[in-house]
Amino acid sequence: MAVKVGWQGRFYEDFEVGDTYRHPLGRTITETDNIWFTLLTCNTNMTHFNADYSGTTEFKQYLVNSALTMSLVGGLSVSDISENAVANLGWDEVRLPNPVFVGDTIYAESTVLSKRESESRPYAGIVSFKTRGFKQDGTTVIEYKRTAMIYTKDGSPRFRPADEEEPTAILSDGSGGSDD
Repeated sequence: MAVKVGWQGRFYEDFEVGDTYRHPLGRTITETDNIWFTLLTCNTNMTHFNADYSGTTEFKQYLVNSALTMSLVGGLSVSDISENAVANLGWDEVRLPNPVFVGDTIYAESTVLSKRESESRPYAGIVSFKTRGFKQDGTTVIEYKRTAMIYTKDGSPRFRPADEEEPTAILSDGSGGSDD
């Protein structure tokens, strides 16, 4: 019987500008998810954890913490766009056009906006995406742009022998910092 290698994510050279990835998983948000995330992050806005208070707001129910929405949508995108990331470099233009409530199922998709080779790390490239999170009925609940440094296939530690040294950044000034 053969051993089959599972999905290992995309590498820098796998991305093409304009490609859209409909991320395969959805996630239904529970009351526990919302309350625990809110309390874990020390958020004191009662609309996320106080049923009595939430009932007096225009929503008449818990409003899901927007940081949970962003974290969830980011997580849903990992298998397609950042499983082989060196690091995230930034999130920009975050928009939350519609609310999320307990019981909503969230899905996501990401489109490749741009890509270029890293100037400081020959084993990686810089890829920018626009990600959209949406409810079960297709209503958009979050949109943002995200930029990540992604390993090349040859540069990935996933395929590097254990006894081989990690690649180092190469900078013209020798500082070891980032010029990306």
